[in-house]
Amino acid sequence: MKKMMIQHESKYIQFSFTLLIALIGGTIFSVIHMPVPWLLGPMTAVFMIPKLVKIPLYWPVYIRDTGLLIFGYSIGLSFTKNALVQIVYQLPMMFIFTFLMLLVCALMAYFVSRLSGIDYPTILTGSVPGGLSQMVIFAEETDGIDVTTVTFLQVIRLLVIIFFIPLLVYSPLFGGDTFGSSAAIVQHGTVNLDHFFPEIYIYSLVSILFALIGKKIKSPTPFLLGPIIATIGLNLTGFHGQALPASLIDISQIMISVYIGLMMKPEKLKQKGRLLWLALMSGLVLVSSGLVLSNVLLHIYDISMTTGFLSLAPGGMDQMGIIAHEVKANLSFVSGFQMFRLLFIYFAIPPMLRWVFHKRLKSRI
Repeated sequence: MKKMMIQHESKYIQFSFTLLIALIGGTIFSVIHMPVPWLLGPMTAVFMIPKLVKIPLYWPVYIRDTGLLIFGYSIGLSFTKNALVQIVYQLPMMFIFTFLMLLVCALMAYFVSRLSGIDYPTILTGSVPGGLSQMVIFAEETDGIDVTTVTFLQVIRLLVIIFFIPLLVYSPLFGGDTFGSSAAIVQHGTVNLDHFFPEIYIYSLVSILFALIGKKIKSPTPFLLGPIIATIGLNLTGFHGQALPASLIDISQIMISVYIGLMMKPEKLKQKGRLLWLALMSGLVLVSSGLVLSNVLLHIYDISMTTGFLSLAPGGMDQMGIIAHEVKANLSFVSGFQMFRLLFIYFAIPPMLRWVFHKRLKSRI
């Protein structure tokens, strides 16, 4: 009993220290006007501090999940009836551009495999964008794939995406949309909390219920997709939710970013050196490919360069959604494309890869 109390107190101290580091990181990034400071600041701080101070950090997964719930609600509000109709018409293009991005991954994986001497199935699994956890689990379940290398490649890609894309989007090359549905999901200044009730109770209960159902059926990122689907459904019934204050969006970013920062531990991975540079280059190639394809996309749809790029950027839906919200891009457009790719990667890519690897194995026999 005493041992359990000591462990509990230790976790509480570790959590408090982690929160303090995250707040300091976010404040510093905010003061120096870095892009998405409450996403990148805490993430950078909790990633770097353990390298300097040997103090274990702790961030419960349920806090990350709570942050995803909050942001999922915000994304769901951007999906109006008109936006959903547009997404249905955009499905063919979503498939085409997702296929093109994955084709770039396949070609890039081939060259990285040749240059590194590592087998193609391992490199290909490590190169698929937007599905770190899914691809690592897939690698663990598939014979002949080096899980360490897959994790390494996915982590490096994630680092490139998380830190490079915000800087690129905030550069003079881009300008955020001054229009679009994202403008309605957040409120600035003084917020009248009376407007949240009683709707917020209904939205909270339904969002949590959908998240738990998603977890039960093992859907991808259930605590993000669940609230999105729940909010869209309630919105379509005419039971409209209220926009969240900017401060709450910032808090949700901290909840999410700290967990991501603690998840990235490249020092535990082997086969660095040459593979590190190849992984960095492949990450930059993916970003560049998204940039090129977004130029094609904005000639098809009446969107800005920022919206097009974030729709195709090879990052996670939560990270790209946060950036889209910050630069006031068309959030429903970005989330629609990112959600399609997420679902495609989670449900279609693993069986496709298994089929490719099986055919490759049979050809060698």
